[in-house]
Amino acid sequence: MSAECPDPGPEEPQSQALRPGGHYGTLVSGQCPPPSTPARWSLPRWRAYVAAAVLCYINLLNYMNWFIIAVFIGCLLLSAPVFGYLGDRHSRKATLSFGILLWSGAGLSSSFISPKYSWLFFLSRGVVGTGTASYSTIAPTVLGDLFVKDQRTRVLAIFYIFIPVGSGLGYVLGSAVAELTGNWRWALRIMPCLEAVALILLILLVPDPPQGAAEKQGEKAVGTLRSSWCEDVRYLGRNWSFVWSTLGVTSMAFVTGALGFWAPKFLFEARVIHGWQVPDFQEPGSSQDSLIFGTLTVVTGIIGVILGAEAARRYKKVNPRAEPLICASSLLATAPCLYLALVLAPTTLLASYVFLTLGELLLSCNWAVVADILLSVVVPRCRGTAEALQITVGHILGDAGSPYLTGLISSALRARRLDSYLQRFLSLQQSFLCCAFVIVLGGGCFLLTALHLERDQAQAQAQAQQPDTGTLDSKDMESKGLLSGISTSTED
Repeated sequence: MSAECPDPGPEEPQSQALRPGGHYGTLVSGQCPPPSTPARWSLPRWRAYVAAAVLCYINLLNYMNWFIIAVFIGCLLLSAPVFGYLGDRHSRKATLSFGILLWSGAGLSSSFISPKYSWLFFLSRGVVGTGTASYSTIAPTVLGDLFVKDQRTRVLAIFYIFIPVGSGLGYVLGSAVAELTGNWRWALRIMPCLEAVALILLILLVPDPPQGAAEKQGEKAVGTLRSSWCEDVRYLGRNWSFVWSTLGVTSMAFVTGALGFWAPKFLFEARVIHGWQVPDFQEPGSSQDSLIFGTLTVVTGIIGVILGAEAARRYKKVNPRAEPLICASSLLATAPCLYLALVLAPTTLLASYVFLTLGELLLSCNWAVVADILLSVVVPRCRGTAEALQITVGHILGDAGSPYLTGLISSALRARRLDSYLQRFLSLQQSFLCCAFVIVLGGGCFLLTALHLERDQAQAQAQAQQPDTGTLDSKDMESKGLLSGISTSTED
């Protein structure tokens, strides 16, 4: 019988040899490897793509469930940091499984709640938001540990395509089921069946890669130090690429939230101004306007994500700062498109639709690219926390408040004018102009991201290769002499 290898000890030499195939294995002599040798972790390429397909399918269900009935955003904001913390320190596969069970169970139970207990129904939908927060926070980090470089960019693009697709299918499923059965609650009862399949596929086909598996080229660090949550937040606060890109994402969320809430009403009132629609002072807006804008959002979302990811992948070959520059360019081009869509609406509605479509297309180019930026500039061990903080900041300062702020500005402008339908339309039109201003600020944030990108990427890469250093910022890296070495190697 062969003796068991001893437990790993600190600071012992590594003398592992390559097997015929290029994989690290046991020593040539057949003896046990030295104790400090990293454990091998590898995954066949086809398994990685199967796992990515399962995660994309679950992302589709995530947003379908979300948009059948809107989830309270407050629950997502409160729970995202918690799941980010858990994902960085515990099994991400187990956390994702718990999240799916949570949102599917809450969704199913909410379909049986009597209308007289409406508070309980809203509470259950909030629990759905808590469950979906786990997936939105952790799933991108799993993809980041399965793929690198161009492969990661492509996979993230496919992953984020399912956000607009899932959103649109959620609306379609809710309305179709209500029409067929006469009860919209059956939509909430169908989704758990699809989510049960998703949970089985997740357990069977999706691995739980060690953090930084892709960067470490299959080596799993043993005995790594685990920094505290406060240390992770401190590191992220001094990671300027993360800070500026998060503010850029917040500007995108601000405009997306305002458009999603007010654009159907704006389009309805524009048609009234042109005499194509009868005014409705009680409940302005119609399902037709919502359908048109929803269709535009889904189509431009799919095309925009693909174009943005492919442009970033190609441009990175000649410019290492391609990703933030593409984000900045698309946002700075979105601003005049949005402005022209607003000012041309009273005179030519067709031109307004054209520029609104272009603006949405340019805005959608960035969703996969900003996720790739985060994964490249943040060390693997706190990517979950980074995703959670970006989601939280983006929602709090972005789409959670932008509809209210736009409506507040519109009401303030309307209070000083005559009470007519034209003046109501002009007030809403002018309140929308703040979105064009915010999107320009977002473009500036991504330009600032480009200034720090290469340095922060080098720092993240250096720490991925130094598993026992904890979470260091750039000053700590310089003091240890790590950053200069890795920067030189990347330039070569």
